[in-house]
Amino acid sequence: MSEMPPTSDPLHGRRVRVLLADDHATVRYGLKLLIDAEPDMTVVAEAGDGSEAVRKALETKPDVVVLDISMPGMNGLVAMRALKEAQPATRVITLTRHTEDAYLHELLRAGASGYVLKRSAPTELLHAIRGVAAGGQYLDSTLTSRVTAGFIARPGGGAGKQPSALTDREAQVLRLIAAGYGNKEIGAQLTLSAKTVDAHKTNAMRKLDLRGRIEIVKYAVLQGWLDQT
Repeated sequence: MSEMPPTSDPLHGRRVRVLLADDHATVRYGLKLLIDAEPDMTVVAEAGDGSEAVRKALETKPDVVVLDISMPGMNGLVAMRALKEAQPATRVITLTRHTEDAYLHELLRAGASGYVLKRSAPTELLHAIRGVAAGGQYLDSTLTSRVTAGFIARPGGGAGKQPSALTDREAQVLRLIAAGYGNKEIGAQLTLSAKTVDAHKTNAMRKLDLRGRIEIVKYAVLQGWLDQT
């Protein structure tokens, strides 16, 4: 599952600059070979733990950080929180073996733009890098059906709610939120104040009985707003 197509090219045609953070040197080496073989992306830095990942991200300012969650010392989740606080514009893809919903939800809450399983095909990571670099959000394709099913199963949730219940503007706002944009960015795209964007978001969430950003993403998946690639 990949992102909603962006309204513009934030990279202006240049290669996506990637930082790799994984405590296994052989894993980093393999990922570097994979990424550097692509004409539209390049690895600009590597890190072996969370602290080094934060430091090198601040030094090199990559477009995307591919972050292993299970690292010694400062783990990936703590590192991501520190990085997002210091450098909010950096897009983070979490690379993990964990498939549990608790990991997915917590990482999305912490600001992850992508969630890729280590067991997935290499092309999954490449799709994720392109997707989040373009301003979208990416969930590993093997998780998409389960995320959607969990949303449908929740009593009183958004399942069964029709998109027609939303105004066009409310739907636009939800789409952009699901794609990872903040209120100010959405306001700039739609020529609205951040306060008005927040009002549209609040109204839409009330109509659909959504309880946070995670459920907005799930609703977007359910409606097919985040296109499969």
